[in-house]
Amino acid sequence: MKLKKILLLISAILFVTASLSAQNYKYIGADKCKLCHNKAATGEQYNKWFAGPHANALKSLTNEASLAYAKKNGIADPAKDAKCLECHSTFATIPGGANMGLKENEGVSCETCHGAGSAYKAATIMKSQETSIKNGLIVPDEDLCKKCHNPSNPFHKEFNYKTYSEKFAHPNPAAAK
Repeated sequence: MKLKKILLLISAILFVTASLSAQNYKYIGADKCKLCHNKAATGEQYNKWFAGPHANALKSLTNEASLAYAKKNGIADPAKDAKCLECHSTFATIPGGANMGLKENEGVSCETCHGAGSAYKAATIMKSQETSIKNGLIVPDEDLCKKCHNPSNPFHKEFNYKTYSEKFAHPNPAAAK
């Protein structure tokens, strides 16, 4: 039990640190990402996200298993509990004043993994990964994923970064040309 609390504390510290570094940027929401990342020629990243577990992470807090866990652990509503929302809702965790269009129901938004998009969303910036990174784009890595996919999560399943990153990859085939 102590280990779980320590891991949860470390996760919270990492999340706060990431949030503080992102305060220069604003969250634009998946609908803005969709404008460019929803075409077959460029990989349909939005559709892949929308159909997957990250977009539906907030909804998962209302399933039977989540509600049973909540009841057993004294959580009135997991869809409103800060500890649960840390990993299930980008909207619930962004700093005050940093929202330009992120919707409350987005679950784990594109910007959880790729950083607040206000400064790198322009097509002229997105043409260069280096320039995008200078403007807040995050290239997800194992450490970022393990902020939520870790043993402190009560529904933790074995997490193999290589396997999951291949499963959830959403490259832009046009960028390779």
